[in-house]
Amino acid sequence: MVTKKVLLRMERIDKKFPGVHALNQIDLDLYAGEVHILLGENGAGKSTLMKILSGSLERDSGNIWIDGKEVGDLDPEHSKSLGIGMVYQELSLCPNLSVAENIFLGNLPKTKIGAVDWEKLNKMAKESLVSLNVSIDPRMLVRNLEVAEQQLTEIARVINRQSKILLLDEPTSALSDAERDRLFELIRLLQSKGVGIIYISHRLNEIKMIGTRVTVMRDGKVVDTIPVEKTDENQLIQKMVGRKLNEQYPKIHTKIGDKILEIKNLSSENKFKNVNFQLHSGEILGIFGLMGAGQTELARSIFGLDSKMSGEVLIDGCVLTKHNPNDSIRHGLGMLTRDRREGLVPMLEVPQNVTLAIRSQESFGQIIKLRTEKEFANKFVNSLQINPPIINRKVVFFSGGNQQKIILSRWLCCESKVLIFDEPTRGIDVAGKADVFRLMSQLANEGIGIVMISSEIPEIIAMADRILVMRRGEIVTEFQQSVTQEDLLCAASEF
Repeated sequence: MVTKKVLLRMERIDKKFPGVHALNQIDLDLYAGEVHILLGENGAGKSTLMKILSGSLERDSGNIWIDGKEVGDLDPEHSKSLGIGMVYQELSLCPNLSVAENIFLGNLPKTKIGAVDWEKLNKMAKESLVSLNVSIDPRMLVRNLEVAEQQLTEIARVINRQSKILLLDEPTSALSDAERDRLFELIRLLQSKGVGIIYISHRLNEIKMIGTRVTVMRDGKVVDTIPVEKTDENQLIQKMVGRKLNEQYPKIHTKIGDKILEIKNLSSENKFKNVNFQLHSGEILGIFGLMGAGQTELARSIFGLDSKMSGEVLIDGCVLTKHNPNDSIRHGLGMLTRDRREGLVPMLEVPQNVTLAIRSQESFGQIIKLRTEKEFANKFVNSLQINPPIINRKVVFFSGGNQQKIILSRWLCCESKVLIFDEPTRGIDVAGKADVFRLMSQLANEGIGIVMISSEIPEIIAMADRILVMRRGEIVTEFQQSVTQEDLLCAASEF
C-alpha cells in the first residue's frame, strides 16, 4: 500500500554541460513506499538527475526538499546523512578490498585497541548478504567476483546504511532472472517499511513487475508521469524516443559463408572445458547460459584477455599462437566486453577511444594522424547516432549506452572479420538496442562472423542463426531453428 507521504520533491532542476543542456527544468517527486520508475533513452538525463540527488554532481539551479525540508548544496556525505542511498550503473566498489570491507567501508567494527575486528566484520557482512539471499564469501576480494556478484555487493552496501530514499540505476543489468526476482523481493520488503525507491531501467517488462509510477524523460525534459497500471509498452517507447519504433529486432537473413572461426577443445581451469564450435562468415552465433555457466569466461579466453589451459583458437584456419588481445586484433578478432569500463579510456576523447585498437597494431614512434582519427570518430558518431555528437568530449561524460556505442565503433574501425559481443545491449535503451541489432545484421550481411552472448532470451532468439547453450562450463545443446524460451531455459537449467 503506497502512502502519500512525500519523501522527496525536486523542482525546476537545471544542469548544463559544455554543448549540452542535460536537465531542463525537471520536476520529480517520490512518495514513501513507492517504486518510481525513471525511463528514457541514453542521454535523456536520468543518471545526471540521480547524481545530483546523490551529491556527486552540483545542480545549476532548482530546489530539493527531503521530508518537507528544503536542502541546499549536496555532496555525497550530506546526501547519505539525509538517508539517500545510490547504486550506480557503473559500480563504485574498491576492487582490492574484500566484500565485507566494501559493505562496511567507513564504518568498520573495531576491537578495544582500535584495530579492525575482522571476525565481527565478516560475520556482519555474511548476515547482510544472507538477508539478500546471496551466497558470496565476505572474505573474497571484489576484483575476483563476477559482475553480477559485484552488483549485489554494491546493493548490500547501500541497503546496510538504512537509506529511506534508494536510487537504483539499472540494478538488474548484470543479474540473472533468479537474482532479479530476489532483488525484487527485497525491494518489496523495503517498500513495506516505507522506503521510497527511484528505479532506472531499460527493461520495459520490469515496469509492471515492480513499479508504482513511471516518469518518462527525453532530451533532458520530463515528458510524462503515469501510474503503472495505465502504461502501455508501445506508448512508453513512443514517449521515450519521440517516434514509433517499427522494429525491435531488425534481423536480416544473410547468406552463411565459409568457416571463419574455429574453437578446438578449449579449456580453462574451473571455468569451462572441452569447448568446440565453428562460426561462419555472415552468421550470428548465439551463446546462452545462466549466470556462472562460463560463457563470459569463454569469450574472454577466445579473445586472449584470460588465459586458456588447453585448446586452440583458429581464424581463417590460422592458429592464434600468442593468445593475447594484440594477436587477436592482428588476425581480425574484436570483442565488446560485458563491462564497458574494461574497454574505455574515460579521460580520453572520442577519437582516441575509437582508434585505440588500430593504434595497438602500429609500430612504436609512428606519427598519429589526428585528422584521420577525427574522421573515423565523426563517421561512427553519425552512423551509430552517438549523443551528443561531440567528438572532442571525454568519454567519461557520455551516458553508459553511448559509451557502449563508442567501444563498438572501435571494432568497426578495425574492420574485424569476427566480433564477439558479450551482452551488447547491457545498459542501452530500447531504441539504442534496435540500432545495435540493425548494425549487427548489417555486419553479418557484409560477411562478418558474430558471436553474440546474451542473457536476454527474446533478443538472442530473434537475432541468432544458431544458439549454443552452456551449463557448468560445457556446451550441452545446440539449437538451429524454431527454439522457444522454454527450450533455452530447460537446456540451461539443471532439473
